[in-house]
Amino acid sequence: MDLKEKLVSSFMAFEDGLDLDHPVHEERSNAMKNFETKGFPTKKDEAWKYTSLKGLQKIDFSIFPKHETALEYKDVKKYFLHEIDTYKIVFVDGVYSSYLSETTHDGVDVCLMSSAFSKPMFKQVIEVYFNKAASKDESLTSLNTAFSKEGAYIYIPKNKMPKKPIQILHLATGNEAALMLQPRNLIVAEDNAEVQIIERHQSLTGNEVFTNSVTEIFAGKDAIVDYYKVQNDEPTASLVDNTYISQKDSSVVRVHTFSLGGKLIRNNLNFYQNGERIDSTLKGVTILGDKQHVDHHTLVHHAQPNCESHQDYKGIFGDSSTGVFNGKIIVDKIAQKTDAFQQNNNILLSDKSTINSKPQLEIFADDVKCSHGCTIGQLDDEALFYLRSRGIPKKEAKALMMYAFANNVLESVRIPELKVRINKIIADKLGVRMGFDL
Repeated sequence: MDLKEKLVSSFMAFEDGLDLDHPVHEERSNAMKNFETKGFPTKKDEAWKYTSLKGLQKIDFSIFPKHETALEYKDVKKYFLHEIDTYKIVFVDGVYSSYLSETTHDGVDVCLMSSAFSKPMFKQVIEVYFNKAASKDESLTSLNTAFSKEGAYIYIPKNKMPKKPIQILHLATGNEAALMLQPRNLIVAEDNAEVQIIERHQSLTGNEVFTNSVTEIFAGKDAIVDYYKVQNDEPTASLVDNTYISQKDSSVVRVHTFSLGGKLIRNNLNFYQNGERIDSTLKGVTILGDKQHVDHHTLVHHAQPNCESHQDYKGIFGDSSTGVFNGKIIVDKIAQKTDAFQQNNNILLSDKSTINSKPQLEIFADDVKCSHGCTIGQLDDEALFYLRSRGIPKKEAKALMMYAFANNVLESVRIPELKVRINKIIADKLGVRMGFDL
């Protein structure tokens, strides 16, 4: 039995245990039908031309963990941003860990999708928002809709701002021989609300883990959402991350993606601008080695006039690693006065590393300011020689140049403690110690 057949069979058993009157039961059934029809994407699909999931489909994943695993804080504390106080919502093998979480709050809802599904007070919010931004056509998004039972539910009412950032941490213990997880996050920031969120998926052993994640973010009028994805997993962990963002008038949403480790990572990041004077920011840093593979697929759909979007992705690829960047900007005819920028810059450190980059613009308006660009190259030998002539060892000189290359993305991180943490991860990735913060 291949993985698709196993998933279809498992859903039938899963569905038998569900409440038929559940507000999302019909959504689950329709989603599973879509996945059963389409199956896993293949390289024949244009959007997946450079990323293959064949290897993952050969692994006998456990669809549901057999038991809950207890972890102690000391075993996972290094994955928390403990330099500052935060709300923490933690899942272990897809199950909420009350011991590791800290969600006491005042005036905002930081809780679980299962709670949101089951409590009458949340039912209206679920009916308005759940699966409304996510694509109904993407097969892996449909797979998550069908199976998802747990994830983070964050609701920020009008004119509210949590007193501290929110961390979402998905841990995989690897006690199963191989584990497949389907976390689902729903984040709603109402009018004039503001929130900062840090998300991380982390496996704790060398066993295979395949995480198929979906996050829906809704930003109301004048809302501000800062979302940070830290991807620095074990070399046996694979992640398909589907994020869908719906923005209303004058809202600001910024997503930073740091892809620094893992076996295979696919980031599908989709922005839908449903109002005027909207600002959307997409930034990313990728640093790969060995045979790692990261694929960034972005979409910004400008559907109303007087809006902005800014994309800036930096990639550093060593050994036999492979990178993919496919960024698309769509400007509807009505979306006059759009200001859209997209840039993808890459450095290849090895003759065996590869980057496939495809910036795209589809413009149907005539009064716009849109640009895109892509560069692929190597470290500048003259600049490297200059640094070495000043007494800087070759390894550190290369690291300085790579830090400078990624700096305009790093400097836009708005949580200082997170910026320090990411700088440290990058330094460890480059195998050097830096005596300064960018």
